[in-house]
Amino acid sequence: MNPRKLTPSMSLLLAFEASARHLSFTRAADELATTQSAVSKQVQALEELIGVNLFVRTGRKIALSDVGAMYQRELASHLVGIRNATLQAIAFRHGGGTLHLALLPTFGSKWLLPRLNHFYARHGQVLLHVHSRIGQIDTSKSGMDAFIAVGDGHWPDCTAHLLQHEELVPIISPAVAAATPVANAHDLAGQLLLRVTARPDTWRRWFEAQDVQAGRLKYGPEFELTSHLIQAVAAGIGVGLVPRYFIADELRAGTVQIAVDAGMPGNLGYYLVYPSNRATYPPLVQFRDWLLESVNQQTVD
Repeated sequence: MNPRKLTPSMSLLLAFEASARHLSFTRAADELATTQSAVSKQVQALEELIGVNLFVRTGRKIALSDVGAMYQRELASHLVGIRNATLQAIAFRHGGGTLHLALLPTFGSKWLLPRLNHFYARHGQVLLHVHSRIGQIDTSKSGMDAFIAVGDGHWPDCTAHLLQHEELVPIISPAVAAATPVANAHDLAGQLLLRVTARPDTWRRWFEAQDVQAGRLKYGPEFELTSHLIQAVAAGIGVGLVPRYFIADELRAGTVQIAVDAGMPGNLGYYLVYPSNRATYPPLVQFRDWLLESVNQQTVD
């Protein structure tokens, strides 16, 4: 088949789409700033090109044929996509654009989102879409521009910037601590230990780091999100092992406390990760520079 039949000109498509929405060549002409005759001729040219009638004409009235209704449905979303892409391209003239960022939910709620207003104060022209992701990231198929992920800093064909080293500390609710005092790491071995599903062996490694032979550990519920585990600890369900910088609010509020101030530095950290071929994408550059500045400022403070 002639490729031209499969790729009608934009002027023909716009004439058809406007006419299909208004069911009127006259109103379509007003929208497109042209004449009724020009719109009618463009629609006819499209029909002749693809060899089907897109409208049923009755006197001065028009209605979509079955094929025309299908064509309108399929065409509408693609035209919206073209318009949105063009708007994004135009936005780059003013330092704007769209950034799709995937991140771990707890890092988002505990660290990034409380600071995001500062980014928008400086870069309000950037439209940031935040997506929650748990588990391994696929930089080639996800459709994301960047990720905030936990790992060792090595992702193939990607650039990674360290945001936070991870230090895990045990937390307990004040009520549980009052009922069963914890003076050292040995005392924690008898508590109900809560875990994050993705990291089932963190308690074992923590006890080893404290030179505690804990024997058989008593495990409680597992949670997909660290934020849910923190809430469970505050509710007195058990004790948890969490990154220190995720519990600043709870420590200030007194809903949890550090059970034993003995952290476990790990070989993992939180990183901003993006495909290396996206390194000069303007919205990403603006977000990256702001994020790294914010992290460095927090370290200084």
